[in-house]
Amino acid sequence: MNTFLFMVFLLVVGVLAFALITRNRSARNSSSGFVDKPKARAPLTAREQAMYNRLVQTLPDLVVLPQVSFGALLTARTRAARSTFSRKIADFVVCDQAFKVVAVIELGDKSKSRTGKSQRDPERDALLIEAGYRVLRYPRVPDVGRVEADFDPSLASVSPLG
Repeated sequence: MNTFLFMVFLLVVGVLAFALITRNRSARNSSSGFVDKPKARAPLTAREQAMYNRLVQTLPDLVVLPQVSFGALLTARTRAARSTFSRKIADFVVCDQAFKVVAVIELGDKSKSRTGKSQRDPERDALLIEAGYRVLRYPRVPDVGRVEADFDPSLASVSPLG
């Protein structure tokens, strides 16, 4: 009987030690707020960098903002309406010097076509257009002439979608 009680005692001590060790590991991981540690990444892909550089060089009098949250561009009174755009990101927003939006630019992405996200592009565009923004969608980084034509003030009434 004493051997049985001793074994039960050892088992209880082992379970308590395991629980204590597991709790300490969990506390260390959750103290930083992340179970999986975040890793740094480039803010723009190589294609997005090329597009950004093309826009900045071609439109020196305008301000080019990359990776702009739709929440910075749109607002709504209800949470349900805000949830339709709260997690969306515009690839580029081009503004004048007073930060009035001239155009929202979306750059085609091969990963979107694989994941089916390209089918959601019209919905994204509709949100922006309904709010009064001009949306330009490029399947690839356009040449300088295309960007100049799309931002030529004399052609403001024509809104090519490139």
